[in-house]
Amino acid sequence: MSITESPSRYDDLEKMPVAQLLGHINQEDQAVAQSVSKCLPQIEALVTQIVSRMKTGGRLFYIGAGTSGRLGILDASECPPTFGVPHGLVVGLIAGGDDAIRKAVEYAEDDPEAAWIDLQAHQINEKDAVVGIAASGSTPYVVGGVTKARSHGLLTGCITCNPDSVLAAEAEFPIEVIVGPEFVTGSTRMKAGTAQKMVLNMISTAVMIQLGRVQGNKMVDMQLSNEKLVDRGTKMVMELLSISHNEAAQLLQTHGSVREVLAHKQRGKS
Repeated sequence: MSITESPSRYDDLEKMPVAQLLGHINQEDQAVAQSVSKCLPQIEALVTQIVSRMKTGGRLFYIGAGTSGRLGILDASECPPTFGVPHGLVVGLIAGGDDAIRKAVEYAEDDPEAAWIDLQAHQINEKDAVVGIAASGSTPYVVGGVTKARSHGLLTGCITCNPDSVLAAEAEFPIEVIVGPEFVTGSTRMKAGTAQKMVLNMISTAVMIQLGRVQGNKMVDMQLSNEKLVDRGTKMVMELLSISHNEAAQLLQTHGSVREVLAHKQRGKS
């Protein structure tokens, strides 16, 4: 039996008071970060290769089913507003298509050919990277997609929560985060999902920093798409240039991004 499907360390959950349930869930969650820390060399190896590809014009694709697919889509969808990159540079694909984001599509994950078909719709090529996400490490949609991508010369990685899985064997750069049994047996949206989210955050953030999308510790390319982000950008400009709120707001409105404001000021000094 795979670790992700092995019995919970707890039983008679329905008899536990709420405080006890929450305490045990929290106790299990605390072990996730430690499990991720053991995988830092694996994550580093994959990030380094992704950055190398993307610097030559490549893109990053996540493929997954169910919770794993939704987490990939979440991470991909947050890259444009956070780092100002174009839509399509980081892409999340889920078994069953967009309908599966909100509602499970029966048996979609069981087709080993479907992911490659989905990837081809994006004119995928050898500059691109594909990261398969599957807690079990055996989801046919993900395994099939990674296998096909690797055979066509693409960079391949994976995030799984079982050791020695078929998915890890097919990927060039596997990341195996072993978080142990779930609090509710087999419910991999819990610890496994948390681990996957943490690793995805690390991958996309480290990649974007390496691609120059952060200055100092600031999101200088973030999209100013709502009042909160405009206010954040204004405060960045105030801090970085030591100017008033009104002046910073005017500069941001004129130039459209924190990066452009800083570049304008730099040009003025040269």
